[in-house]
Amino acid sequence: MGKPTGFMEIKRVNESASPVEERIHHYHEFVHPLSEEGIRQQGARCMDCGIPFCHSGCPVNNIIPDWNDLVYRGRWQDAIEVLHSTNNFPDFTGRICPAPCEAACTLNINDDAVTIKSIEHAIVDKGWEEGWIKPKAPARKTGKKVAVVGSGPAGMACAQQLARAGHQVVLFEKNDRIGGLLRYGIPDFKLEKRHIDRRVEQMKQEGVEFRVNQHVGVDFPAKTLVDEYDAVVLTGGSETPRDLPILGRDLDGVHFALNFLIPQNKKNAGDTLPSQIIAKDKHVVVIGGGDTGSDCVGTSIRQGAASVTQLEVMPRPPERENRPLTWPNWPLKMRTSSSQEEGCERDWSVVTKRFSGENGQVGKLHAVRVEWVPNDAGGMKMQEVEGSEFELKADLVLLAMGYLHPVHEGMLKELGIEFDGRGNVKADTNKYQTSIPKVFSAGDMRRGQSLVVWAIREGRQAARSVDEYLMGHSELPR
Repeated sequence: MGKPTGFMEIKRVNESASPVEERIHHYHEFVHPLSEEGIRQQGARCMDCGIPFCHSGCPVNNIIPDWNDLVYRGRWQDAIEVLHSTNNFPDFTGRICPAPCEAACTLNINDDAVTIKSIEHAIVDKGWEEGWIKPKAPARKTGKKVAVVGSGPAGMACAQQLARAGHQVVLFEKNDRIGGLLRYGIPDFKLEKRHIDRRVEQMKQEGVEFRVNQHVGVDFPAKTLVDEYDAVVLTGGSETPRDLPILGRDLDGVHFALNFLIPQNKKNAGDTLPSQIIAKDKHVVVIGGGDTGSDCVGTSIRQGAASVTQLEVMPRPPERENRPLTWPNWPLKMRTSSSQEEGCERDWSVVTKRFSGENGQVGKLHAVRVEWVPNDAGGMKMQEVEGSEFELKADLVLLAMGYLHPVHEGMLKELGIEFDGRGNVKADTNKYQTSIPKVFSAGDMRRGQSLVVWAIREGRQAARSVDEYLMGHSELPR
């Protein structure tokens, strides 16, 4: 604890952002880190609690007080070593993680939490700038071959850990570039893809082989991997979107969110596209209030939408959480994303009833307001508010209501993998082993739609389980 009175003397200072009127004209990152001295001051606010609840709030159990103290003391190279000991890709999480660690910060009980995410962001950026982040090639090779299917954060973390343990790792990706939804689902203004590219280069030098445009179960049988490799790890995403099967769903202009987001990321990467869903001059309605919906908002605004409205079925959350009641857990409270700040109308407790239009093109969204009332089971149910029907002009409707489970057709059905009650690949968090011998699973394919930081955690833990399976023991951390 570098400065015992730091939390009493220093106020929280957040990273700044480019003005809205400037940033909506490009797809680059627009968050500006604090100065080195500013970050050191923020690190001094950490109290080094007797029980650091930020550890449990962070899915990868980052050793947060340690690197806060190291930053305060100016020991940046030691800080990146500590940070990397639990998180393979802090350059991802330092940009796009919602920071549950900050919700769990002890200071958050009655003050502003430590700027953990900003400090993490600063540490890894300085690590790259100073050349401290280097490949960690294994000292020995085991002779074991592992196939990892899916190159999102779970697959990347798993492959990197296994390569560092000395295994021959091949990472299969169905798309033309590595990164999964990091690459094509998250807009560049939140995560520029150069951060993925330099991690891929690092992993190549550590021995990971990347094979793109390889759709396992479509381009070749999944059983081939089981036959040819000593272990197989399935780390694909949860890619079956929740649909809205109502009247007018088949009208042109009603699309799933990723069908809108992915082409824009491809265009940003320099690809020439035969067609693309464009929001320019359109009245856009985004159905779904989560991160994917927010990404649709920011992208629509950058494309020049005439208006953007975002609808959420749940009630409007309170402006501030009841901290004594919710701490150290993730609280329900009103949050406004950077995209929503850029010019978006938001509405809550709304259910879309139907779409209508002319000549096969959507033109209006018809909705009703609902209220949430207790049910007999002790939970809550929604009921429509009589006489609350309304309609919105809608030239483009984007469905961003979450994802149900991984795609079953193809690889999973071919292998005969057992699913859990929600349709995800069935595997526990102890061994990560599926119902098929020597086949493991981690990330959204196993746990369902979740955060990047959870995917990294599961990829790391699955790697240890695979290493134990292959070698009888493992020195990899969980």
